[in-house]
Amino acid sequence: MNEQNFDYLKNQVKYTGFGEALEPQLKEKISKGESNFTLNHQANFGGDTVNADLHFRKSEMTDMYFFNKYDLSLTKSGQDEPAINQTFYIGKDNNITLKEGYNLLDGRAVNKDLVNKEQEKYNAWVQLDFKETDNQGNFKLKQFHENYGFDLQKALEKHPIKELGNPEDQSRLMDSLKKGNRQSVTFTGSEGEQKRFVEASPQFKNVNTYDANQVRTAETQREGKSESQTKSKKQEVKEESDESPTKKTRKRKSAGIAG
Repeated sequence: MNEQNFDYLKNQVKYTGFGEALEPQLKEKISKGESNFTLNHQANFGGDTVNADLHFRKSEMTDMYFFNKYDLSLTKSGQDEPAINQTFYIGKDNNITLKEGYNLLDGRAVNKDLVNKEQEKYNAWVQLDFKETDNQGNFKLKQFHENYGFDLQKALEKHPIKELGNPEDQSRLMDSLKKGNRQSVTFTGSEGEQKRFVEASPQFKNVNTYDANQVRTAETQREGKSESQTKSKKQEVKEESDESPTKKTRKRKSAGIAG
């Protein structure tokens, strides 16, 4: 067995979020010399269950194995709906960890440092588009780049969040939200302190808020409605100011969002 290859793979599996429990199985499979094999992993996040199948393939030229992808399946707690599935590919760059994969399947956005085809680094929020799939049946990824205009800190400051008053707490909160988590926070007001949950919503340039039972609150709905009304008003003003008799078609800029 190629020990160096095994050490690399076990670390790759570990830092993709699957821990160290799969090491004995990984070592056994590599020792057998099979052309490809799959390892299974299950995890729970707040009552939700995710099942992962990790796929490994042996090189046709050498004795080295590669961790190519993992299939992730999410079953929501207390729901009879079918599981949601997605395949996440593993490569040199742009990898999605297990927790990030769970958060994406649960509908949230994750902030990532990515690399494009020209090997240029950039930062973007990524989110699954549950309305569109690719040829393999995978949900497509929406990307909201830095110039899209979403400012997480400003979105948080619209709410009376106690943790924003402490630099360390604020930093931890923002780091958690960037990983795609729905994070517990403390709202302050005339009625005292209340436990709430928040999650980033880059597409609508705000944060979604939930009560202590993780039920969506009116703050989010009002913000979404307000933003929609603002966009509608801007469109009305634009149409009124457009006096071109030929009604030329204008090209719309993507404002930094890629499908």
